[in-house]
Amino acid sequence: MKTEHHEIVSKVPEVTLIFWIIKIFATTVGETAGDLVSMAMNIGYLISSIIFAVIFLTVVSLQINARTFNVFIYWATIIATTTLGTTIADFTDRSLGIGYAGGSTLLLVLLMLSLFIWRNSVGSVSIQQIRSPKAEMFYWITILFSQTLGTALGDWVADTEGLGYATSALLFSAVLISIAIVYFTTAVSHTVLFWAAFIFTRPLGAVVGDFLDKPVAEGGLALSHLGITSLLLTLMLILIFSFKQRAARLSH
Repeated sequence: MKTEHHEIVSKVPEVTLIFWIIKIFATTVGETAGDLVSMAMNIGYLISSIIFAVIFLTVVSLQINARTFNVFIYWATIIATTTLGTTIADFTDRSLGIGYAGGSTLLLVLLMLSLFIWRNSVGSVSIQQIRSPKAEMFYWITILFSQTLGTALGDWVADTEGLGYATSALLFSAVLISIAIVYFTTAVSHTVLFWAAFIFTRPLGAVVGDFLDKPVAEGGLALSHLGITSLLLTLMLILIFSFKQRAARLSH
């Protein structure tokens, strides 16, 4: 009698330089696409969040049910988290009236709570330990919180603290460079550094997106929301087709 052997495979990509470059493009797309629907199309943050929530639930279901790593489904899910994160953060910060500081604090608590529950439930929050649909669901919930937090944090620094979009982009770039230096020169947990980098790529994308599409009077370039979103998506596809991404290795 034969026993079937089902190999456990990773459905998230290996973390390389190209991964982080595409991630920054994806977070910028999330900002411009979220603004396109909620602001340029004048749908509002709540309705936009509902629309993007439906899209997110659709693509994350495809991702979790996929049997192997599919680069297009994975990055479509990442973009879905960034667009939904953009409108949720804007709704939390502005429509609920709790401000950027309040929104950022609330989202940070939710992110830490997600990581805590994931760690206690599965045993690890490392992407090299995502071996089940349960772990993958925690992964995507955590990513959604991190993308939403990043949006609120970017708006807080650029607007409330008055640094502006360009200066904020330089600040968050410096934070990411510092994380990379720590990664290569110290013994600090790579899992901790991964999530730190994942969180801070989002405000970088948020302020870059705002710099590209906000009015000149607000410190932006006033480029077309649709035009810049289409351009960024095209650049993402070029990178995806040009650089083959492999599934992350699972640790034993």
